[in-house]
Amino acid sequence: MVVNSLRHNYDLKLLFEIIDIKRSTFYYHLSKIDIPDKYLYVKDKIVEIFNYNKGRYGYRRITLELKNLGILINHKTVQRLMKELGIVCKVRIKKYKSYKGMVGKIADNLINRNFTASKPNEKWVTDVTEISMFGEKLYLSPILDLYNGEIISYSINNRPCFEQVMEMLDIAFKKHKDLEGLIFHSDQGWQYQHRTYQSRLKGRGIKQSMSRKGNCLDNAVMENFFGLFKSELLYLQEFESMEHFKKELKGYIKWYNEKRIKSKLKGMSPIKFRTQSSVA
Repeated sequence: MVVNSLRHNYDLKLLFEIIDIKRSTFYYHLSKIDIPDKYLYVKDKIVEIFNYNKGRYGYRRITLELKNLGILINHKTVQRLMKELGIVCKVRIKKYKSYKGMVGKIADNLINRNFTASKPNEKWVTDVTEISMFGEKLYLSPILDLYNGEIISYSINNRPCFEQVMEMLDIAFKKHKDLEGLIFHSDQGWQYQHRTYQSRLKGRGIKQSMSRKGNCLDNAVMENFFGLFKSELLYLQEFESMEHFKKELKGYIKWYNEKRIKSKLKGMSPIKFRTQSSVA
């Protein structure tokens, strides 16, 4: 482009020598200058999707989102275009370490690593995770529906107290009245061994299920969610304070439920998948 802009004022041969390019190279690239980029619109959408989701989407999820917009394109092409644009998924996977409670024999492992469900409110899982920031600790206690991965309810507290778990239950029970036959799975944490907790579940006709001693894989889906939110939020962003993190955490869970698409949900978010399945 430099040579092309100067060619009318200077000798081409001299310009080629200064720039150190061949005549054939110059004319090859000159022929490409006026060719429009056929992926220009797609690139704009890729950047838009990437920025809207705060850099949490890789090429596979962006391909699904493009499909939702009516843009059918191969995932390898999306990967190549992202490389050209210089954008890379910012998520870093880190090992998750769950909060461990006391060991006891309260309930059988009814889930038995069968993490599939045929309908909403058939199987729920829960756990507590610890976050350390600014010399403080924060505890997140959510309920996840195995049908669509939706976070049914959650509670945030500065210590892993029993009231936190009961608050989580209260929110979930207000949203869903008929839970007869639901299997509710957890680890062997002390909160879930509490008689009041067990009584609340029985009062709703809920079957309590527990992981085996020292076996985190028995509650793998819940642990995967913890690892996911830490990778997509905690390790990805900078926070000014613990209160700022709490605000962002609430926003993340809302985004996760309403916007974050999954391939196993046919490119839909958890809530959209549940809504469409209910209509069907």
